[in-house]
Amino acid sequence: MRTAIRALAITAAAALTVTGLAACSSGSSGSSGDSKTLTYWASNQGTSLQNDKEVLTPVLKKFTKETGIKVNLQVIGWNDLQNKIQTAVTSGQGPDVVNIGNTWATSLQATGAFQEFGDSEMKAIGGADKFGKVALSTGGAPGKTVTSVPLYGLAYGLYYNKQMFKDAGIEAPTTWEDLVSDAKKLTTDGKYGFTIAGGSYTENAHFAFINSAQNGGEWFDSKGNPTFTQKANVDGIRRYLDLMQSDKVVNTSNAQYDNGTQAVSDFANKKAAMMLTQNNANSTITSNGMSADDFGVVPFPAPQGGKDIASFPAGINLSIFKNTKNKDGALKFVKYMTSEDTQATLDKPYSALPVLASAADSVTDEQTKTFLDIYNNKAKPLPLVPAEDQFESTVGKAMNDMFAKIATGGSVSDSDIKTALKTAQDQVSQANG
Repeated sequence: MRTAIRALAITAAAALTVTGLAACSSGSSGSSGDSKTLTYWASNQGTSLQNDKEVLTPVLKKFTKETGIKVNLQVIGWNDLQNKIQTAVTSGQGPDVVNIGNTWATSLQATGAFQEFGDSEMKAIGGADKFGKVALSTGGAPGKTVTSVPLYGLAYGLYYNKQMFKDAGIEAPTTWEDLVSDAKKLTTDGKYGFTIAGGSYTENAHFAFINSAQNGGEWFDSKGNPTFTQKANVDGIRRYLDLMQSDKVVNTSNAQYDNGTQAVSDFANKKAAMMLTQNNANSTITSNGMSADDFGVVPFPAPQGGKDIASFPAGINLSIFKNTKNKDGALKFVKYMTSEDTQATLDKPYSALPVLASAADSVTDEQTKTFLDIYNNKAKPLPLVPAEDQFESTVGKAMNDMFAKIATGGSVSDSDIKTALKTAQDQVSQANG
């Protein structure tokens, strides 16, 4: 989230500090008042926290050389990042600048803890026009001044193993019905047609949203009230659960996969022929020994007659804590991280989609073009309401439980799904009542 998002390379839940760049203690929110120091919390985008340290260290050293501002970097795993941000919001003891999953933007904006990018702040980082329209739309609630700006673009795509498809005499699916049919043909000899992170609440919430969106469903009404029990939502979740339950094209062990890297590993090691994941999975796939020529990517297909929605505009945004004592330095840092040179440097190792308007036309790689088309033309934003994070946690965790029930021999009916969604809806309503 993840999306996010959310990056798929989720590893140990410890933070890494870049030696040689740190000049103030972590979580200080620039408490030293030193205009030559910044604290930056980065999300885990690479294959490990250590890999992120290796990628970011030279980039931050260059910033220090250009500006004289030292950066205290911590890389934080996705299992912990949201909780750490929420704790920082409550305590007032956070970093100066932080990466957020862009799906959290509206929820975090509502806390009032983050700096608005008004006219002067936006000018300081290079102007709103430098960002792509879809990318910038993820910065906060519609009609409000954004409190985050895009850093890395992400979208979901359907990855498939070219050789396994060729051996089965089938093509990449273009409808959900084709996907299920193909997955059944590919589920043989101990291998499965599809792999999922059935124990990850963020992944499950994302796929609940996408499958529902293909049905025309909504999770909140125009006033921000939850509408979880809609038939389109129930049907979308049922379709996804049935990959394991009735279609039997997903290994029941996937119910224990609590992060995306486990499913990516199954795909890379040819234990499964397809997976639905974000474009930054490429580095993890290839690090597992699979060549980039061995897999293809197509948009996640909708059922026949469904809406052509294959993802949401996922990715990572940058936010500045309002109580920073180094606002000018923080704005310089955001400008630097979203500059053309820095973006070109970081997009490659992180397999990120360009968020700058100027970069889209320079893309030549076919897979990246596919993802950009999904991002710009086949993506529906997750609910732009303050309770979006509660949607992800309640619905996603309910799906965790349903997958666990299926994996242990039970069954989940439409009535069971609706009951679980009613419970989730009541929890959100009560929390916001």
